Amino acid sequence: MKTMSPHAEAREILLQLAFAIQQLNKDEYKEKIPMLSHSSIGEHTRHIIELFQQLFHGYTLGVVNYDERERNTLLQESIDFAVENIATIVTGLCRDNKELKIGTLYTDNDEGISSNYLRELIYNIEHCIHHQAIIKIGMTLLGKGEISENFGVAKSTIAYKKQCVQ
Repeated sequence: MKTMSPHAEAREILLQLAFAIQQLNKDEYKEKIPMLSHSSIGEHTRHIIELFQQLFHGYTLGVVNYDERERNTLLQESIDFAVENIATIVTGLCRDNKELKIGTLYTDNDEGISSNYLRELIYNIEHCIHHQAIIKIGMTLLGKGEISENFGVAKSTIAYKKQCVQ
């Protein structure tokens, strides 16, 4: 399996997301889907976008806190706005690795948990793939069939499947 940098991997999965949501109309994007716990594809897309935005915001500050997302409802209501934000994220992915602290509600540690940009970028990639798997279920339920077979599938699973075929 071809190895790509985390920056290139993130770019690829985000572009897959943009392509997928552009297959939907506004009503489909916003539709609350019972099988997705009454969430919409737009809500999952907003969540993905906002985690990457928090990483970029925290990169500047040196402290990333994913719990402090804006929860901008326009991201979950407007496909065009979501795609614009994805494009902005894609253009900002290539950053130098640097030490970061992670703020979280899971600990009382005011100093944060040690991490770095590349580790958090990989976390965002895996998190995005997880939500893409949910989005894929929603799109399938909506009858949208033009989804890559690897959309929402972890890189390790793709590699394993290729190994089994050989």
